Amino acid sequence: MFDKLHEECGVFGIFGHPEAANLTYLGLYALQHRGQESCGIVASDGLKLNAHLGMGLVADVFKKDDIFDRLPGKSSIGHVRYSTAGGNDFKNCQPIMVDYSRGSIAVAHNGNLVNAQELRNRLEQSGSIFSTTADTETIIHLIARAQTDSLVDRICEALHNVKGAYSLVFLTETRMVAVRDPNGFRPLSLGKLDGAFVVASESCAFDLIEAEYIRELEPGEMIVIDKSGMKSFFPFKETRNTPCIFEYIYFARPDSRIFDRMVYPVRKEFGRQLAREYPVDADLVMAVPDSGVPAAMGYAEEAGLPLELGLIRNHYVGRTFIEPQQSIRHFGVKLKLNPVREVIEGKRVVVVDDSIVRGTTSRKIVKMIRNAGAKEVHVRISSPPTSYPCFYGIDTPSRKELISASHTIDEISRYITSDSLGYLSLKGLHDALQKFGDLKLGFCDACFSGEYPVKFPRMKDDDQLGLF
Repeated sequence: MFDKLHEECGVFGIFGHPEAANLTYLGLYALQHRGQESCGIVASDGLKLNAHLGMGLVADVFKKDDIFDRLPGKSSIGHVRYSTAGGNDFKNCQPIMVDYSRGSIAVAHNGNLVNAQELRNRLEQSGSIFSTTADTETIIHLIARAQTDSLVDRICEALHNVKGAYSLVFLTETRMVAVRDPNGFRPLSLGKLDGAFVVASESCAFDLIEAEYIRELEPGEMIVIDKSGMKSFFPFKETRNTPCIFEYIYFARPDSRIFDRMVYPVRKEFGRQLAREYPVDADLVMAVPDSGVPAAMGYAEEAGLPLELGLIRNHYVGRTFIEPQQSIRHFGVKLKLNPVREVIEGKRVVVVDDSIVRGTTSRKIVKMIRNAGAKEVHVRISSPPTSYPCFYGIDTPSRKELISASHTIDEISRYITSDSLGYLSLKGLHDALQKFGDLKLGFCDACFSGEYPVKFPRMKDDDQLGLF
């Protein structure tokens, strides 16, 4: 329905707090934007793990008070999930929890393993039986088969076999382990609350529970937390750090700190740079809410134009809805966005959005604004053209469905019926980020450039690697 890329999930964990499960619930609430189709919490009381998982939003899955009575203990991990090719069903809810010869272990995963199918085939041929279609389960099987004794060594042995993107949080009866892949594709931060250690995909989860932000886990870092405190390890071969640049463009909440930068000012700078690259004579700037708002603010400031609320978003629309009958089908975007005629009518407007994927939604938005009386509609996008699929934890269409993979900017402008269209350049994107710190670590911009930092199975150009 809505033409956006989707992040796969968010993770949260806390160790050493008497209200661990309740705080995990709040942490997941703050991370709800990273996944809306399923969620779960696993808690440890020091002797065993207990879990509650379900389909739907955090508030719906955990709406009964007695649920937390069944999640006792001082340590807990949680997960919110956006399902992809693995299927939207209960068996793929996370955290995944299993019992094996060494006790119990649960894991929550943000990312995507590019060699998951290869590993799964090998494990099944040697006798493994999988109960989910999630790539995360391959890690559990590898841990169970590891030939080393300690938990840390078993996790390390397992992760040396996988390739791709992962920010992981493990929980056993007595320990919590968090680890970020050597490329650092997905964010993972460390905090403290009343002496307890907390990890989360984004720092906005710390703000909600009033935890202190300490730092971000470094790419390739593993931290182990138990009753004696926290220890840090770097068990993987050092490689080029390539955090996902799209986290800044769209995925992360603007009030979060990820990759050692606050998201909100970065997005505003994208808008300023966009105004420098693609100015236009206009009467006002408006955003496609909510993700386009910070960039629109930056564009308006740089261009010296007023920023207006030309589109109002209905915040009570879920990811799916039932269209009542054939005669009023395909009203799609109108359910979510409504133009303010008094703001738009007779005006030359600049409409700022974060990305164009297939182009279908942009076309409907431009038509909606014109029907509200706009004299001119100039579309500005605060990222470069999305021309390649992602294989590191983002649900993207196949390349043949990405409009910028097969059409020029002028052709896209004609398709969406805008008076003009401008994308932020790839150089401008990196230049804007450079203003907020040293870029020696680099970023993964494969969805724009086609330069993939971790290799994946050979495919046809129009295929998308299966996300689990």
